[in-house]
Amino acid sequence: MTAVRTALVTGAASGLGALAARRLAAAGWDVVAVDLDTGGLAETARRSPNTHVRVCDVGDAEAVNALVAGVGPVHRVVHAAAIGPLVPALEQPLEDVENVLRTDFLGTVHVVRATMPGMLERGGGELVLFSSLASLLPVPKTSAYAAAKAAVNVYAEALAAEHAGSGVVIRCVCPRQVDTPGFRAAAADDPAATGRMRGVPPGLVLDAVDRSLARPARDLYVFPDPLTRVVALARRWAPGTVRRLVGQVTSSR
Repeated sequence: MTAVRTALVTGAASGLGALAARRLAAAGWDVVAVDLDTGGLAETARRSPNTHVRVCDVGDAEAVNALVAGVGPVHRVVHAAAIGPLVPALEQPLEDVENVLRTDFLGTVHVVRATMPGMLERGGGELVLFSSLASLLPVPKTSAYAAAKAAVNVYAEALAAEHAGSGVVIRCVCPRQVDTPGFRAAAADDPAATGRMRGVPPGLVLDAVDRSLARPARDLYVFPDPLTRVVALARRWAPGTVRRLVGQVTSSR
């Protein structure tokens, strides 16, 4: 008899998190779907008896610890919870900046600290942390979001260095814009900020994650599609050129 595996999925009420939760449930995982949106969580869990919804703010360390303590051993974390309001840096209220950092970066820290020690004790597990291409290539109106995601990158790199050989597989996923309800709403509200490029399908992003997890020796970072990989490489080797191109594109909107 195959042991039941438990996956903790944050941001599970919509977008990447919701699709990840549904896919894992369909594959036989015991899924704990986490979000603040109760209606979205109910839709994610519909017709899925092995999905258990939990309302939790990932920015609240005590709430996350209590949640994980009640779940039991977690074999895979898919941490997709994030917010990313599009506001010019000098116009964004400080409390909004703090909320983005609390949710996007500290939320990652809270989830990792609540789940990874158990994985280390058992000698295995999978941590999938969602960052963004914006962490490498910020564009106007993404200052807080891009900074938070850049912090996620560095945090993931430090974790990977500190726990190499532990049996815990860590992935930092950096997609470009993903075709989610959140992205479509932002694009409708501020087309100039999001650009005219279509978002990448969320299924494609999760397929890339699955392929990477199937090969544990692969690199920490997951760049899901060819365009994202090209941009990430260009940002590394020709940062000045990439910044100029971004400046030209954004100034022409």
